[in-house]
Amino acid sequence: MKLVSWNVNGLRACVRKGFLDYFHEMDADIFCVQETKLQEGQIELELEGYHQYWNYALKKGYSGTAVFSKEKPLSVSYGVGDENEEAEGRILTLEFEDFYLINVYTPNSQRDLARLSFRLEWEDRIREYLIHLNEKKPIILCGDLNVAHADIDLKNAKSNRGNSGFTDEERGKMTDLLSSGFVDSFRYFYPDMTGKYTWWSYMRNVREKNIGWRIDYFIVSEPLKNRLKDSQIHSHVMGSDHCPVILELHE
Repeated sequence: MKLVSWNVNGLRACVRKGFLDYFHEMDADIFCVQETKLQEGQIELELEGYHQYWNYALKKGYSGTAVFSKEKPLSVSYGVGDENEEAEGRILTLEFEDFYLINVYTPNSQRDLARLSFRLEWEDRIREYLIHLNEKKPIILCGDLNVAHADIDLKNAKSNRGNSGFTDEERGKMTDLLSSGFVDSFRYFYPDMTGKYTWWSYMRNVREKNIGWRIDYFIVSEPLKNRLKDSQIHSHVMGSDHCPVILELHE
């Protein structure tokens, strides 16, 4: 079973840059995207064999998530918990027979950390939600989680300490999540590998020099460890300031 997650930073723009070629090449069972930046009716994707699920932000041209799945899920929910909605379109949950798939675009705490308190509250809420789901059946969490967890997850750890995405608070929340019965699939296979990133600034030559951050993840419940086959980062794929990440599971 193959799953793909990609922050496309504007799906319409990414389609113009080869998104569909990559989509068809991967032939994934489940393909998740974040930061779609569009509203209902602004794009029509002919994805034969896939069921499409979209969570749009109320604000135009902002945030948004989508999941394309070959298998029809048992249920779909938007947001967290009983509300089943949220204004920024950041969470999509698909329930399958063996697991829950949660596609997430975590809020950025912003350059001046103006949104850090909101972000930390979000982290607590999503962690409680995942623990609740995990009591029913295993979960697969994917998406742009907007945090580099460890020093090896970004190029310049020392100079970025305390910056958005690398604050002690944000990293601590990731530690709390992983300590609650979940596994970072990439680090499960490659615990010490350096130089593997999923996001690069658009500043000149940054991507060419691989000055990046690993902030896109597949995180799974502990019981799924035995099904893990591989976790990959397709840094060669262009079209966004992020690159796709891939999870393969044994059937």
